Amino acid sequence: MSKSSDFRTYCGHERRTRVMYVTRNTEYHFKDARCVAVRERATGSWLLTHPALNRAISGSIRFNRNLEAYPSLETPRVGEGLLFASEGPDVITSNLETISRPAKATICAYPV
Repeated sequence: MSKSSDFRTYCGHERRTRVMYVTRNTEYHFKDARCVAVRERATGSWLLTHPALNRAISGSIRFNRNLEAYPSLETPRVGEGLLFASEGPDVITSNLETISRPAKATICAYPV
């Protein structure tokens, strides 16, 4: 498959395990559905004590037509906030701007 191919038509098993959710101020980096790193976008600094670290996403916060917020257990989409509701106090992020894969250099820079 060439680099210009459209991968959305791929029907096989998803082998990639990393995803990056980006809000206005923060990047949330995941491996196997668990938050492994959080980075402040303005400074590029890794946040070592963020309450989302080492937690799985519970779902997202969505808005209905009346702009009322409600939780969803489905995979988060752009325009929704991440919801961490297990393993500690609830954490709700601001709305997602993008969802992508982190670059290899970024993965290598994760704090230990």
